[in-house]
Amino acid sequence: MKSLRTALFPVFLIFSILTMSWGQSQAVPAKAAAPPALLAPTPEQMEASRHLAQYLIQNHYRKVPLNDSLSQQIFDRFLDNIDNNRSYFTASDVERLRKEYGNRLDDDFITGNPEGGFAIYNQFLKRARQKMAFMMKALKTSTFDFTKPETLELERSKTAPWSVDLAALQDQWRKELKYQYLNMKFTGEKGKSIKSALEKSFRNRLNLFNQQKPEDAFVAYMNAVTTSFDPHTDYFSPDMYENFQIDMSRSLEGIGAKLQMENEYTVVNEIIPGGPAFKGNQLKKGDQIIGVGQGENGEIIDVVGWRINDVVKKIRGPKGTVVRLKVLPASQANKGPARIIRIVRAKVDLQEQAAQKKIIIEKGKKIGVIVLPSFYLDFEGERQNKTNYTSTTRDVIKILNELNAAKVDGIILDLRDNGGGSLEEAVNVTGLFVGQGPVVQVSNALGGKMVLKDEEYPALYTGPLVVLVNRYSASASEIFAAAIQDYGRGVIVGDRTFGKGTVQSIVSIKRPFSMFTNQPDLGQLKLTVAKFYRISGGSTQHIGVLPDIVLPSMIDPEVVGEDTYTSSLPWTTISRADYTPVGSVSRADISMLKSEFKARAAKDSQYQAYLADLATLNRIRNKKSVSLQEKNFETESKTLKQIQDRWGDENLETGKKKKTDFIIQETAGIMDDLIDLKAQETDAPMLQKPAAQLIKAMPLGKK
Repeated sequence: MKSLRTALFPVFLIFSILTMSWGQSQAVPAKAAAPPALLAPTPEQMEASRHLAQYLIQNHYRKVPLNDSLSQQIFDRFLDNIDNNRSYFTASDVERLRKEYGNRLDDDFITGNPEGGFAIYNQFLKRARQKMAFMMKALKTSTFDFTKPETLELERSKTAPWSVDLAALQDQWRKELKYQYLNMKFTGEKGKSIKSALEKSFRNRLNLFNQQKPEDAFVAYMNAVTTSFDPHTDYFSPDMYENFQIDMSRSLEGIGAKLQMENEYTVVNEIIPGGPAFKGNQLKKGDQIIGVGQGENGEIIDVVGWRINDVVKKIRGPKGTVVRLKVLPASQANKGPARIIRIVRAKVDLQEQAAQKKIIIEKGKKIGVIVLPSFYLDFEGERQNKTNYTSTTRDVIKILNELNAAKVDGIILDLRDNGGGSLEEAVNVTGLFVGQGPVVQVSNALGGKMVLKDEEYPALYTGPLVVLVNRYSASASEIFAAAIQDYGRGVIVGDRTFGKGTVQSIVSIKRPFSMFTNQPDLGQLKLTVAKFYRISGGSTQHIGVLPDIVLPSMIDPEVVGEDTYTSSLPWTTISRADYTPVGSVSRADISMLKSEFKARAAKDSQYQAYLADLATLNRIRNKKSVSLQEKNFETESKTLKQIQDRWGDENLETGKKKKTDFIIQETAGIMDDLIDLKAQETDAPMLQKPAAQLIKAMPLGKK
């Protein structure tokens, strides 16, 4: 296994759904500055552009035709990135820019010329400054009428054309101002403090727009170029890459979350298992961070539009100190009102990241639950051949041994929110349930195929198995769940998984060698170089793993998932690997379990209430606009809060994790049915061999 891993890609084992995209601004200066001159690319950025083009054309998994179609894709994606809500450009702006640059960006890309991107970005800055000036003036001179039946269209790139002229654009700004006012009011602000906070926010953002640098324009444009190939290919400037390295090493105190920029917002991309945010259980993937405050009572600073590096610097801090985040929850489709989340900074605790177990009783049956937050591995400990380095496989072996001693009747493996991790561990843990054999296939850009197998571990557990997944289960989690499904080893329950079936590698953008200079690199490129495929031949990419029995969660599938990215690689197939299904669960078994679950759920008042609340939540999420009438806005806000209080992982008032996990309860009912079904077929013991025997039999340095 090690030789395969080493031969494949430099960062093969640390794949995740991490994306660190472009940021737009920097820390707030003390005083507003006059609008600067138009931004223009530096010689270093022109050079970096040429190298980026060569890397993408030659090495990216997707071979994109270099034509006007690519040019239009880059153009549209760039506008969508910097003006997703169609709040800065008018129709005439877009028409003029498209006419001048729409069909030439592909040629500029090949020659490494980013000047077209800079021209578009300069127009964005012009309108952005106009908007902030308008908002500050309107805040002082306008009288808000919150009884008027007005609405604000949301996600206008999907629902509305560009504003016909500046007057129409200003009317859009006026409605946005009312929306922001209502949002702040129902977050907890009152009276004059709302206007004061909004004015400060707009003034700070105007200062930010006036302090833009060429790097901001360059990174924004390069992000539009790279994500036209696929959503996980990114350019890091030298400064951004430094933060990326810190993030991956987890060496600084913080909240334990990976962040990215989407449009003007800092978005939570991943919650790191074992970190403060993970333990607090309030911050979720997809949440938009719109403000950061220090300590228990420090002022919450608006960070909309800030450069990602500067938001990260605000959130990081000494261990034991408090940071407060103002977020728009993804569970509400990032609609208001905002929530204030309190987090105590700390380092990531690897013990908190480790697999954990519990035993629950369902109709007199003992059911073991293994919670696996990620597929973790102490890479350095493995490299040094240490005896007791941390690994998922070791921990799961220990837990299986303990569950065997407890004589459990079945096991639920909980992979909800598991965003991936070590491929080696995913392969080895799969072996603990299916035995030695193929687990996943990898195909590179040249069409070469590699089958990765578990070659070390026999099946330790052969009894009833349910794997619980949700929309946040990605990468390594999907590989494990897909293998269990393809082998017919267990029942997959929950939501469709994320659908990330691609592999990325980090490459440095190096200048040509010269014995007379020692100039630094021009940044780094995170490049998609391969795809994962199930052993049955289909990819996990885009579609993910479809559950055998759907148990829907409150996660919004329109916000979270590979299929929400317009440039994601498609679902494809390759030839089937040579493997033999174990047949623990047949399609007939699945059909029977579905029928039993459906019949039970129809009589379950709690489950029906859950579905009713989910339908209400989806209705609110799917609305193309939001009411600007205070009464309606308040009613909707209260409804969202009530649903979260009833079914969320934590109580919004206390922030404490709830004792009862509703989804686990429902999954236990399915497991009960599976145990009964299997009991009719066989009396075979569920564990073949105590796990401790396997560990004892291995030489030092092995798992």
